[in-house]
Amino acid sequence: MIAKFDFEKTPVVEVVNEILVDASKRGASDIHFDPLTDYMKVRIRIDGSLINYTEVPNGVKKNLITRIKIISGMNITESRLPQDGAIKATLKDINLDLRVSSIPTSEGEKIVIRILDYSMSLNGLENLGFSAENYKKVLKMITVPNGIILVTGATGSGKSTTVYSILQRLNREETNIITVEDPIEMDVEGINQIQTNSEIGLDFATSLRSILRQDPNIIMVGEIRDTETAKIAVRASITGHLVLSTLHTNDSLNTIERLLDMEVERYLLASSLTGIISQKLARKLCQNCKTTRPTNDYEKSLIKKVLNREVDEVYTSEGCEICGNGYHGRIALHEVLVINQEIKDAISSGIAREILRDLVYKTDVTTLLQDGLEKVVNGLTTFEEVLKLIELEGEDAYGKFDLKTAIDSTTIVNEYGNGNGNTEEVTPIPTNDEIEAIEI
Repeated sequence: MIAKFDFEKTPVVEVVNEILVDASKRGASDIHFDPLTDYMKVRIRIDGSLINYTEVPNGVKKNLITRIKIISGMNITESRLPQDGAIKATLKDINLDLRVSSIPTSEGEKIVIRILDYSMSLNGLENLGFSAENYKKVLKMITVPNGIILVTGATGSGKSTTVYSILQRLNREETNIITVEDPIEMDVEGINQIQTNSEIGLDFATSLRSILRQDPNIIMVGEIRDTETAKIAVRASITGHLVLSTLHTNDSLNTIERLLDMEVERYLLASSLTGIISQKLARKLCQNCKTTRPTNDYEKSLIKKVLNREVDEVYTSEGCEICGNGYHGRIALHEVLVINQEIKDAISSGIAREILRDLVYKTDVTTLLQDGLEKVVNGLTTFEEVLKLIELEGEDAYGKFDLKTAIDSTTIVNEYGNGNGNTEEVTPIPTNDEIEAIEI
């Protein structure tokens, strides 16, 4: 356990306040209140990983949930339906901006609190971990007067941070910027922000139609969720507007395919799509205690194929008083694709996926794997982190990397221990039959 509370003597109000403040100080992105049979488990997510924080007795559980629902503006009498709320408060000189969600489970209500951190967006686009080449591409994208720019990735991969950083860069006196969001995650002075409300029919599509009559220069759609929103956003981008939005896809090629699956007309997509920024978040090595270790044969081979470089050493995590486990913070891995005329023509003509893939990845695009391995070589993250985030199985531009090779690699890495000569117990390598039984 990280924290212990005297629930018999400490009021629930103080317990909730302390959890919120302490989690924020520790750099947590989420707080989970998980109801169990005998108690409620509280976990916090730091650098992408959930860790146990404390346990709440059943006698206090209901009061604690009620307190959270009160301060977040939820209905305390409703426990059978999911609810959303928000908390904006200043506790112990810390400004908190929180999003709260509750769902009913078999053991009671589960609460998740998202801690919004605007520091990365406020620091500027240049501080988001883009390589020099990718940063130039992003700057080139956002100077285009009209078109659509998509930031893609899984939930919690930092898409909103990237979009807000772009908006901060574009937010000038002579531009009219309007956003449609659900929810509004960051209030930005000088930008007109619309909060959708499905209960009264104010959805993304309805808002977009009205925005086009508001003389906008730049439109930001919080997320493209359905066919109607996708079509309106694309049409808005070809009528003289720069449109920014997010999409839940893994890479540039999947993004193009997803929009076509949403029944966006090929000729419209080809003429409107300006660029795609795909990203994933990897844990960042603690710069205080990171150390080097020799690369194994698999790592050498992969880095040679992907980066065309001979690398004999890579950095690894060790652990110190500052980080605890060798990692401190997170860094984004990026794939930035500027849509050129050749790709536009291929989209418009309905070319085969394999040929489109070659056009996308045979250009000067830096793939997620290339960017990730570059950051491994530079000591920003570890090979293990990149291996967790990026699928290597199957044929790609660099050859075939199968599951067994990846498992062998991580096993070999474990043999090096923490980089200072200490070894750990090595997990046995699965047999071929065991590997084939694994569902990918």
